[in-house]
Amino acid sequence: MAEVTIEVGGRRYDVACRDGEEEQLRHLARLFDEKANQARAAVGGVNEARQLLIAGLLLADELQDMRNASHAPLSEDADAALAGAVEQLASRVETLAEHLESRAASA
Repeated sequence: MAEVTIEVGGRRYDVACRDGEEEQLRHLARLFDEKANQARAAVGGVNEARQLLIAGLLLADELQDMRNASHAPLSEDADAALAGAVEQLASRVETLAEHLESRAASA
């Protein structure tokens, strides 16, 4: 397993991934960081867990819009790959949110 340091919402995180997926994880983190910054700008002074939740919802909304806009149905392989990527992202968002909540509780 590889380990990658990513930055989301101004914080750095060490995240494990499969060997060879490091650049994809960095790319996803940059996309997620953009949404986290948009969430912070849109709602202001919410806690970090809420900011990340809103960022995840913004990404899910974009994904839904893309699915609705597509007139051609996705192939089974493409749909499975997309579902897998979204599942991985959701899992990482949950891990980050849990980490932030535990840090806030201990502070």
